[in-house]
Amino acid sequence: MMTETKTPADSLKEKDILAWLKANPHFLQRHPDVLEHMHPPKEDMGKGVADFQHYMVERLKRDRDAITETTRDLIEVSRVNMNSVTRIQQATLKLLEARNFIQFIQAITMDLATILDVDVAVLVVESNGNDIPNIHASGIRVVPAGTIAQWMQGKTALLQGDIEGTEAIYGGAARLVRSQSVLRVDISMQTPPAVLCFGSRDPEMFRDGQGTELVSFLARVVERMFRLWLDIPA
Repeated sequence: MMTETKTPADSLKEKDILAWLKANPHFLQRHPDVLEHMHPPKEDMGKGVADFQHYMVERLKRDRDAITETTRDLIEVSRVNMNSVTRIQQATLKLLEARNFIQFIQAITMDLATILDVDVAVLVVESNGNDIPNIHASGIRVVPAGTIAQWMQGKTALLQGDIEGTEAIYGGAARLVRSQSVLRVDISMQTPPAVLCFGSRDPEMFRDGQGTELVSFLARVVERMFRLWLDIPA
């Protein structure tokens, strides 16, 4: 005569499960997903009985709060990005509106600061190689050969926060600058190295780790506008 073999599930009793859970009080903390497959009590079951329904409600509240916070952050990031795109578009249009080279330089060193909401905008050019025609204008600073390579360390863009402004870049406004964006501007093989610098009194406006796509695009626009006005090749 054959006997029926009991599976572990058949031999498992409620009292065994309760005893095991009491012996392992942190099990549900380590495996909260188990609660998703349980049916909580619909009313108070008496003193000493865990209110799983309350636990699940609290967990859902925490999940909801986390989702709300994440959504709020995403909306804020999107808003900031949209604002940045709009400013870069306005800056590009301002550069295109220049009717002569002097107006173009003024747009870089005066108008861009207002449009981009920074305190100072400067174009810095090295003194080596052939001078850029008409480059000695207000808002443009000249530095010794090799200075820009030393600043940039092989990078095309630097975003730096919580700094002290460099006098070689900002002159008398250096004491005001607490963060900066420094963008390499490669106008032509015939012209010396240059950088476009934006300085802000806000120590967190620019900082390492921020995206450089938009400001780098503006630098590329400046390069091409220089070539058009000066009628020189890349």
